Amino acid sequence: MVIEGKLHAKMDVVQASESFRRRAFVVEYIENPLYPQLVSFELVQDRVAEIDKFQIGEKIEVTFNLRGREWTSPQGEKKYFNTLEAWRIQKSENTDGAGSPPSTPVYDMEDISSDGDDTLPF
Repeated sequence: MVIEGKLHAKMDVVQASESFRRRAFVVEYIENPLYPQLVSFELVQDRVAEIDKFQIGEKIEVTFNLRGREWTSPQGEKKYFNTLEAWRIQKSENTDGAGSPPSTPVYDMEDISSDGDDTLPF
């Protein structure tokens, strides 16, 4: 799975055990501009330094795996957890800035010639 967004936060590396370490980071994902989503990802083991290449606010593309697991409490209650485990992070090629083509065509009304009648051209 792949998601594009703006790097919002980077957390510190957590040494969970002698042989396992992880690091979280957050991406601001905007599918609907009225409701931006802050999505938390996790890097594990030798990939924890991958996020150091990027600055807060930079647009990135994250390739990740969706992980899920079940946990049973001492009282016997089952709970379910999800993790978005990132395995590749790269600079987003979708810059939405200068040089990128507009998503919808833009027409200048003065460029549209008229043949004199008031009928629509379609």
